[in-house]
Amino acid sequence: MIALEIINRTLPEKSKIVLTSLQNPWIKQIRKLHSSKERHKQELFLLEGTHLLEEACATNYPLDSLCCTSVWQAGHEQLWQLAVEKCDRAVVVSEDIMKALATTVQPDGVVATAKRGHTTELPFSGLQIALETVQDPGNLGTIIRTAAAAGASGLWLSKNSVDLDNPKVLRASAGQWFRLPMHISENLPATVTSAKQAGMQVIATLPGANLTYWQIDWQKPSLILLGNEGAGLSTELAQMADLNAKIPLQPGVESLNVAITAALILYEAQRQKSSA
Repeated sequence: MIALEIINRTLPEKSKIVLTSLQNPWIKQIRKLHSSKERHKQELFLLEGTHLLEEACATNYPLDSLCCTSVWQAGHEQLWQLAVEKCDRAVVVSEDIMKALATTVQPDGVVATAKRGHTTELPFSGLQIALETVQDPGNLGTIIRTAAAAGASGLWLSKNSVDLDNPKVLRASAGQWFRLPMHISENLPATVTSAKQAGMQVIATLPGANLTYWQIDWQKPSLILLGNEGAGLSTELAQMADLNAKIPLQPGVESLNVAITAALILYEAQRQKSSA
């Protein structure tokens, strides 16, 4: 059996053993987390890179395991010790193993696994976004990052969207994934109905709307509906809105990227609140 350097809460000392075999069963299991199917099956997802690990530790997100290179460990002793306290096991691996575990071309030396399904309670208040069938992980991560920066109170994601814990989503969020309250909606129309019953105004972003996004009173509790990158909002969801808003475009320009649309609206809402 291949020897592992496993360090847990009761054994903080460092072993001299470095895991080097790609055939190790545990390493194989972690590598499988590159796929959505395996993330759902194992109920785990990947955290790649120092910044995401720092944010996970700072917010006490439940970690499962930690893999790092000896170079990373030597250069991040304090973070290593902090992460070890939060993990069931921590292992030092070779550079080749690290490249195999990471989904990035040039990993910075650390990959962790964390438990899926750790969602935050999301009361219907403040300024929130509801995303329907968003498929691009870069878009979702950017929206999360922007929503956190603009002071949004939360984000709803339809269950048929890209995985919230897709590695590209986490990287694009620049660590704000751990700080923005988010929830997967099993039934987005039902979520919208609940928001309306709680007193939130529901705003659909539609190209043919009569109002521009700066004509909306964003000081009211609001839920912004944003749709799929290609198809936009479904008719069912669009018809549930109290108001429709558009972003003016020059002739010949069909639409804006969904993350850019979210950013414009979120910062208009912030502008109105700061100037009130």
